[in-house]
Amino acid sequence: MSIETLSAAVRNIPDFPIAGIQFKDFTTLFQDARYLKELSDILYERYKDKGITKVVGIESRGFFMGPATALRLNAGFVPIRKPGKLPYRTIEEKYTKEYGEDAVQIHEDALEKNDIVLIHDDLLATGGTMAAAYNLVKKLGVKKIYINFLIELEDLRGRELFDKDVEIDTILKYDI
Repeated sequence: MSIETLSAAVRNIPDFPIAGIQFKDFTTLFQDARYLKELSDILYERYKDKGITKVVGIESRGFFMGPATALRLNAGFVPIRKPGKLPYRTIEEKYTKEYGEDAVQIHEDALEKNDIVLIHDDLLATGGTMAAAYNLVKKLGVKKIYINFLIELEDLRGRELFDKDVEIDTILKYDI
């Protein structure tokens, strides 16, 4: 199966969540076992030789493929969540969104200095949420960090929030 086939399976929803937005609905990729397997295979192939010890998924759509990828890589899974959702002691990173400020948290003991981490989320748009997640993971002093998205909206230039030495990979890329 090709990237073009996967890309064509993503449904466009006009004017969602607000007028003027062309929403990329990738749930269609999860509804078909062939597409879901292909996504899993792509993620595995891209990261199988990187020594990943933990996959970090960002609430909530990073929880779709994050745990599945962790299983295939024989790695642990760590959630990054909105404030107040994790039961143990956390560290927090605030970030600016289009409509104000938000924050994400991770358990303070979720990662160790020798961990090689893949941070996964569904979509790279403006990049604020992932930048906050990346900063949290960096604060925990891990050995190496990789970043992955299923979809990237290239015109929004979310990659520009990250240093050039950060390896960012996306499966499907769209202009908006």
